[in-house]
Amino acid sequence: MLYEILSDLVKIENVLFVIRNEGAVSEIRSNELTIRQKEKWINIGENDGPCHMHVNSELIKKAEFVKEQKPERISFSVRFYNENNERVLAAFITKMYDDDMNIISERLSSYEGLFEKYGSKDTISFF
Repeated sequence: MLYEILSDLVKIENVLFVIRNEGAVSEIRSNELTIRQKEKWINIGENDGPCHMHVNSELIKKAEFVKEQKPERISFSVRFYNENNERVLAAFITKMYDDDMNIISERLSSYEGLFEKYGSKDTISFF
């Protein structure tokens, strides 16, 4: 199911994938990314391209759909965690608001559609 969720996120325009650990952060936009899986590795982007990522599907144990209240808006994301409950990867659906800070219904529908597709649960466990 991890591959399916990531595949759906890659299809949404203006998703910002954020990979982080204690020493570095990498950000990759979803626009025109490819996705494929070979054994345990899910590859997002082209190996020969300017940026790509390799996700070890065996180490991702859960995903959370998160709506986070910020001072002037709500942030919408899907976050992926390892067995120690450490965030490994997050996918933020960006450009959710117009210039007047009104939510764009099509963008909200993208997030809500994913949430419904994967069971309308805040947390999804992978075994």
